[in-house]
Amino acid sequence: MSERWIDLGAAAELIDRGRITGDVDGWFVMVVERDGELHAFEDRCSHDGEAFADAELDSDPTTPCGVVICPRHGARFCLSTGAALTPPAYEPIRIFEVRRIDDRIVVRAP
Repeated sequence: MSERWIDLGAAAELIDRGRITGDVDGWFVMVVERDGELHAFEDRCSHDGEAFADAELDSDPTTPCGVVICPRHGARFCLSTGAALTPPAYEPIRIFEVRRIDDRIVVRAP
């Protein structure tokens, strides 16, 4: 596994905007914070490639994870595992390891 970490921005930017996006070795990645925990995931719906730019974050009572909801067709994905929770998506999204280091948000390159 890669030990290379990509700096996506200041933690303050995550607080201000609610999310940070960036390129991690050719993958479009979004980072959000939910209940004090950072989550980094592929910034595209596996159903049709739509970016999660205006996506809602939610909780799912049927799973132990936070959820990102695709703004186009409403597909729901687990923030912890990337699993597709509802149609029209059936394939998962990629999850990335993420950390806050010295007030910066960094994501591990795949």
